[in-house]
Amino acid sequence: MTDNPALVHGEHVALKSARGRWILFATVLGSGLAMLDSTVVNVALPFLGRELDAGMAGLQWTINAYTLTLAGLILLGGSLGDRYGRRRLFLVGTVWFAVASALCGLAPNIEFLIGARALQGIGGALLTPGSLAIIQASFVRHDRPRAVGVWSGLGGVASAIGPLLGGWLVQSAGWRWAFLINLPFAAFVVFVTLRHVPESRDEAASGRFDVLGSVLAALALAGITYGLIQKGVSVPLVAGLALALAFVVVEIRRSPDALVPVGMFRDRVFTAVNVVTLIMYAAMGVVFFLLVVQLQVVSGFSPIAAGLAMLPTTILMLLLSARAGDLAKRVGPRWPMTIGILVAGGGFVLMSTIGFGASYPLQVLPAVFVFGLGLSAAVAPLTATVLATAEERLAGTASGVNNAVARTGSLLAVAAVPPLVGLVGDAFEQPRVFDAGFRTAMLISAAMMVVAALITFLTIRTNVLAADD
Repeated sequence: MTDNPALVHGEHVALKSARGRWILFATVLGSGLAMLDSTVVNVALPFLGRELDAGMAGLQWTINAYTLTLAGLILLGGSLGDRYGRRRLFLVGTVWFAVASALCGLAPNIEFLIGARALQGIGGALLTPGSLAIIQASFVRHDRPRAVGVWSGLGGVASAIGPLLGGWLVQSAGWRWAFLINLPFAAFVVFVTLRHVPESRDEAASGRFDVLGSVLAALALAGITYGLIQKGVSVPLVAGLALALAFVVVEIRRSPDALVPVGMFRDRVFTAVNVVTLIMYAAMGVVFFLLVVQLQVVSGFSPIAAGLAMLPTTILMLLLSARAGDLAKRVGPRWPMTIGILVAGGGFVLMSTIGFGASYPLQVLPAVFVFGLGLSAAVAPLTATVLATAEERLAGTASGVNNAVARTGSLLAVAAVPPLVGLVGDAFEQPRVFDAGFRTAMLISAAMMVVAALITFLTIRTNVLAADD
């Protein structure tokens, strides 16, 4: 067992050391499970929809039940880790996530599956902020941008490889294995973490937990999401917006014991980078939700072929993300983020041309390649900027805020955009209806990326990472 109190007293390790590699491996694999599960199920949606007799709303809830609890509770997960130990919460979250994954794999109907997905999101809310906070607290300062780059890149790989893994599992073993595959990986994460990852916490943490804030955040997101998915149902939407306003008021009054410390948003760059995160992940959430369904329902790809379609994005993230972190350290994050987001948006424009009889080399490959190139350039600098603008002792809270913002963006976009473009009812079983909605959704996503790039260029300082030295 590792000497757990070491980091509580300020010891840091080098990324290239054996211990450093094990720490990075455990945190990347653990958070990768949560990120993987946000996309691995997408390729299975047409199959589980038919088997469980679910309409388009049921498919949206299969995605959003997970994202809802993840986004609503990830802030609490970061705070719990800062207070009681990031390693401890990381372990609890991993075990919880594994148990919920087993329930998803055994679901007898769509309602049970949606409930189990919500439980999965709770596990993700505990382990995801802990993984990034462990990196920030464990490594020597000059190694952190590269470690964060590796974490971001491999996390992006996990999200991008999800459709590939899901396609292979659906085609060879059935959609239930898209969830059951998590169990052996989670067991390995627990083993490595117990053996190699040291404990760290914020010794200055005090005061009460903001339980009211957590409840208000989760209920607000639930109400807004329900109102957006269920067209014509306005009461939950209005209630959700009212609860969101109440959440803001409570957080201001409870500061500095708030779930979201208001003082963090006094930093203009921290606020701006979270706005960029919201918009960017909203756009990507729509793409990850709809693309693999479009490839199967409209373009006629098999599940495994639809999953393989995203492989270039995975490879680019693996090869380039750490280098993007290094580049941002040298030249600042503004240009890598701005250009990367615009390039990724260009990939979405190309995706809008994917339709009936789409050719992989002529239409799909250029789109996913351009998207992957842009994503590789943007994600690591974005994550490093979030952490550089927060105090080290609030690493877990800062990563929790940014993760909550990312998941909230995806949650709301997946709820709002499909009905907006006419994807309702049994649209996933009507190729022409789905094709028309998909093309419009891709252009909307591209427009969101342009807005995110503009905000980045106008607000992110070039020297923000140098200030972290």
